[in-house]
Amino acid sequence: MSKALTILTEEEEMFFKSVKEFAEAEIKPYVSQMDEEGKINKDIIPKLFEMGLMGIDIPEKYGGSQGGFFMSILAIEALSQIDPALAVVVDVQNTLVNNAISRWGTDKQKEKYFPRLSKEWIGAYALSESSSGSDAFSLKCKAEKKDNGFILNGQKLWITNGGEANLFIIFANANPEAGYKGITAFLVERNFDGFTVGKKENKLGIRASSTCELILENCFVPKENVLGEVGKGYKVAIETLNEGRIGIGAQMLGLSEAALEYGLKYTSERKQFGQTINSFQGVQFTLARLSTEIEAAKLLVYNAARLKEDGKNFVKEAAQAKLFSSEVAEKVASEILNLYGGYGFTKEYPIEKLYRDAKIGQIYEGTTNMQLLTIAKLIMPQ
Repeated sequence: MSKALTILTEEEEMFFKSVKEFAEAEIKPYVSQMDEEGKINKDIIPKLFEMGLMGIDIPEKYGGSQGGFFMSILAIEALSQIDPALAVVVDVQNTLVNNAISRWGTDKQKEKYFPRLSKEWIGAYALSESSSGSDAFSLKCKAEKKDNGFILNGQKLWITNGGEANLFIIFANANPEAGYKGITAFLVERNFDGFTVGKKENKLGIRASSTCELILENCFVPKENVLGEVGKGYKVAIETLNEGRIGIGAQMLGLSEAALEYGLKYTSERKQFGQTINSFQGVQFTLARLSTEIEAAKLLVYNAARLKEDGKNFVKEAAQAKLFSSEVAEKVASEILNLYGGYGFTKEYPIEKLYRDAKIGQIYEGTTNMQLLTIAKLIMPQ
């Protein structure tokens, strides 16, 4: 890590180091294979739970680590330096699923699901549909009220962790006439009747992370599995995604740091015209500029995470962190790949994978334009 590590406490430094060492030992040997096969090595997921990385912010009484939101962000950054695809599994679990249940779940829901999410269950967050991307509230998935619960019908698309998840937070409209005020969040277990995980997408990047279609056909969800209030799912969605964007910022930050590290190493070894290419001023200036932009992204991500953890308003800062870090990640990966020349275009070197992985940062959990829209609304005079 860069010198910005000094803005961390000793406990945070030790935690980051332990996660990075774990990732280097347990994940790095499988990164290329997982990318090629498009799936996570089956031996890695249990180790994520053993390390406490799937329940970082869950209270100890439920089996979690009680580490706080900022620790989740550090874990995502550390993992992303080794494999951004594996990191997003931990990201969704902590910043979206666990976070939503922590904020809106009942005591009974926490008692039922937190011990499982801490030790064995993976969670997924299902908002998007084929016609509902940036226009997140144009949901077609319906929830029909029954005596003891709801019947859900519809499809979800592009759901991260869909292939491995045991618990899904699914958004459906229980009162379409009310528009977005009918949207409700439901806790749906994988084994519920009428629930099916459909096609897995064949993606450009973060290939080990599963992205799947979900199908609900007369899926019964008991009323005690409503997350928050009926008709207040839009609030759950908006506020959780605001926090999740900091996680994506951390993912892109870790990716950028890894790309720069590879670039520094390669340019110190590669020789042209009788000298290492990092002796050329043009290469030095490229690396210097990328290092500076990464440092700026780090401070934006850390600041947004600190504000969130301190209970302060962080919406603008989260959007800025996600916007900037995702753009920096694509730029850093591209510029470093250029320095590798023809080698960078082959799968022999890891920069090719990081270049592919970087693109999603400007798309999921709110596109670049949606972040700009959020920022603009919050800085314009009222």
